[in-house]
Order: sequence, then structure tokens, then C-alpha cells
Amino acid sequence: MNFKVMNFILAAVTLLFSTTVFAAAPIKIGALFAVTGPAAFLGEPERNSAKMVIDEINKSGGVKGRKLELVVYDTAGDATKAVQLATKLIKDDKVVAIIGPSTTGETMAVIPVAEKEQIPLISCSAGSKITDPVKRWVFKTAQNDALAVGKIFEHLQKNRMTKVSILTVSDGFGASGREQLKQQAAKYGISIVSDDTYGPKDTDMTAQLTKIRGAHAQAIICWGTNPGPAVIAKNARQLGIKTPLFMSHGVSSKKFIELAGEAAEGIKLPSGKVVVADMLSGSDKQKKSLMAFVKDYQKHYRAEGDHFGGHAWDAVMLIRNAVEKGADTAAAIRDQLEKTRNFAGIGGSFNYSGQDHAGLGKDAFVLVEIKNKDWVIVK
Repeated sequence: MNFKVMNFILAAVTLLFSTTVFAAAPIKIGALFAVTGPAAFLGEPERNSAKMVIDEINKSGGVKGRKLELVVYDTAGDATKAVQLATKLIKDDKVVAIIGPSTTGETMAVIPVAEKEQIPLISCSAGSKITDPVKRWVFKTAQNDALAVGKIFEHLQKNRMTKVSILTVSDGFGASGREQLKQQAAKYGISIVSDDTYGPKDTDMTAQLTKIRGAHAQAIICWGTNPGPAVIAKNARQLGIKTPLFMSHGVSSKKFIELAGEAAEGIKLPSGKVVVADMLSGSDKQKKSLMAFVKDYQKHYRAEGDHFGGHAWDAVMLIRNAVEKGADTAAAIRDQLEKTRNFAGIGGSFNYSGQDHAGLGKDAFVLVEIKNKDWVIVK
């Protein structure tokens, strides 16, 4: 066989091989985000971030020669709808993993579906009960509210503030936060002098705040997601309450500052590091990923990449890393997720194990304060 013929055959085989590789079926990933409705401030950046990172992965050749295909459904924050759409993703779309939902209540409703159908679910919600106790097919990327409570209490303890009032929203996220606030208080030498709640759709909390004012607390901790906490901030200012006001990580986005307006000034809250990425030390192991995410999101959507979009970015990258290690089935992806060690993501440095499907430690949070309509790190 002459040299030219051999070259022709080699080129044909190479072309055939490349075509076969790139013609391989994409790996389908499902996503459940509250893109519309009251929780849209969570779901929209999550949807945007997931699409952005998957588009970039595919443009760079995919993972091991295979593209990732994202199938997104809008739950509108409704738990019943989330369950229906999770079933659709599994039965009709044949996804190998699901990212989301956006809220704790939706996630708790979807967990039985993921467990029964044996599909890995990577929630973007914060409730501790999502992964405590550990469920075989369920992981999460949002920092636990237990860690957020600890961050606030550490600050109060350091500043010898021992009497607090708590005001929590009456939904899954609020109930989980309230449980952690009450459970951890004694550990930090803190007593809860008043404990009240408000409804997710309430538009005035002056009655609760008036009672709190009479409790003579040294700090007020509000646990909820927009828009309720912004209403509370405004009501507190209208009532002339000067007691330091702390919020949960559930409002860690510029949306809260926009909603609360001048009443946001001086409020402190635990947050993922992404909102203060440029203020971090160069030695911070997350900084590279954080800055890349912030710049990327700004480029694509002309807005700041936030804490919530980061949950979806982390979930996609965790799946991508599992596929890179050869996992392309639901069971294999689950197993690889559980082996994740030292992944420096947006939410923190992830270390999953058979005993821990939340994967983050206290260093995932910084305490921030709102000053001049922006974030600063509380030293």
C-alpha cells in the first residue's frame, strides 16, 4: 500500500471517529427554577447562570466530547407544580440529574420523587432539612441556614449582644431558620426575648415590630426572602426603631437593597462571598472562580452575578466534574458527586461525603453590611 493511500485511509478513519464522538447523544440535565412569581429574584439568576455556564462548556467542546443539554422549567415557586415538572423531567425528558428547585418548600416536595426515581437532585435552596438527615439522591449548593445563624450569633457574641428578637416568615425557609435560631441561641449565650412570625404575602409588619420594640432586644433578626424583609426594614424605620437589624442570607442580592431603599442602610447579614468578591484577599481560594463568574454574568446579562445565581453555577459545575470523571448515568453521577473534594465554587469550597450532602463549612459565609447602597465586609 503506497503512502498516499495510507494517508487517505488514516484521514477517513480520523474523520469517522470525530464525527462519531461529536454525534454522541448529549447529556440531559433538568432544572427547576422559580423564574416567575414571588421567588423570581432567586429563579431568574439561577436560570441565567445555568444557561450561561452550559453554553460555555459546550462552546469549548463539551465534556469528554459530549454536549450538555439543559431542560429548564419554571415552577413559579409552586411546590405542586415543581413535583409535576420533576416527574416530567424524569419520565419525558429522560434527564440524568436535576438542578433546583429554588425554594426550600419546593425542594422538600420534590425530594420523594428524586429518591423514588433514583435521580440526583442538587437543590439551590438553603433549608438544613434538605440534606439533614442525608438522603441518598439529594445534594445542595446553597449554604445551610444553620451556618448562617452561626455567623450572626458569632458576631453578636463578639459584641456582647445577648438579647435578641426574631421575626421569621411562615414558610419552609422561615421555619428552618427559626428552628436554627432557637436551637443555637444557648450555645452562644443568647436569649430570645421575643419570637414572632409573618406571612409570605403580608405587606405590613408594624404590629410585630411594635411588640418587638417593647421587648428591649439588643438586636432584631429577620428570617425570610423578598419582599417581606424589605417591608420589615421600612416598617422598622417608620417606627423609629434604632435596634440593629440583621437579615438572613435569603436577601443577599441587590434586589433587597432596591426594595428596601434607604431603610437598607446599616443592615447586616451573612452572605456568600460573591457579593464582595473584589474585596477578598488574593489568597482566598474562591476568588478566582468568584471573579470569573461576576465578570461573565455582567458580560452576558449586564447585571451583577449574585449569591443565588452562584448556586446554579455550582450545581452545573459539580455535574460537569462528575461527567469529566466518566459518569454519564444518574447512578454514576450520584456516586461521583459524593466523592467531590475541595471544589472551589461560588458558594464555598465543597466537600461532599456519604455523611454530608451539603458540603460546606462556616468559611462559606462572610458577614456583610449595607452601606451607601452596596455591600461591605464586617470586620
